[in-house]
Amino acid sequence: MSDLLLQPEHAREPLQDSFSDVSNPIALDGIEFIEYATLKPQALGQVLEMMGFRPVARHRSREVTLYRQGTLSIVVNAHPPDALGASHGADHPSISAIALRVRSARAAREYVLERGGWEVPSHPDAMELNIPAIHGVGGSRIYLIDRYQDFSIYDVDFIPIPGAAAQPPVLAGLNFFGIVQYIGIGRSYDWIEFYQTLLGATLIPDEQRFGIMPSGKLMRTPALHTGQSFMIQLVEPAVDAPDPREQLQRIGLGVPDVLAAVQALRARGVEFVESPATHSGKRGAISKTYLGSVVFELVHSAAEPT
Repeated sequence: MSDLLLQPEHAREPLQDSFSDVSNPIALDGIEFIEYATLKPQALGQVLEMMGFRPVARHRSREVTLYRQGTLSIVVNAHPPDALGASHGADHPSISAIALRVRSARAAREYVLERGGWEVPSHPDAMELNIPAIHGVGGSRIYLIDRYQDFSIYDVDFIPIPGAAAQPPVLAGLNFFGIVQYIGIGRSYDWIEFYQTLLGATLIPDEQRFGIMPSGKLMRTPALHTGQSFMIQLVEPAVDAPDPREQLQRIGLGVPDVLAAVQALRARGVEFVESPATHSGKRGAISKTYLGSVVFELVHSAAEPT
């Protein structure tokens, strides 16, 4: 566990070389949670529950709810200053943060800052953890989490909802496959360099595709043996796109059997896009857009949920 959260600078242990690896420089170990910011948390909660997530805990001091299925965690942040800032004045939810598991948050923070990452100033309230973060696309945050095994961040910052299961069962083998990021025209290689330099992600050849939404550039993050790598899909908009802003656009969920997952989710009320150009198949499926911005993409993946 990193002492970044507990000790002042002069009292911390020296950084260890063992945290540095050419193929995995920040000892990345998968996704801890994905955060939505919204001023309509109940409406977003209904969408998440259709997808199989359940509310399991609430933040001690902020209007923030933790949704989970298995070990997949989605945080719904309705704390007004956060929700207003992340939405840029829009009334729909936005993916405002990704929390990455790392072996040492302190070592990872030092590494990314030395290589050009921009730190997000933190102002934790009393009894809250000071979790390091850097700026991501469109004002989003990339958190660095090292409390995720025997003792987690949720043990400190959240209060369990009475009667809620800590880990509701996983629906159809869902696991975090990746994130889709919309970027500015001509900005692909800027973001490729960003993720290569800070996370050690590698570019996947154009001929290697996943799912049914094949546009853009694909990158794969490294992972420790205890976690899973995940994909980052960088998509440039069309020249005449109505919304050319850079943003995290949708979550990719891996499933061992796409058609079985579609059937299970449809039974819960989830609707999928079915058109001649885009339709559910063995390789993938994409949900309709809920609340103006919330989309889930299913991708065939042999990986089992962690």
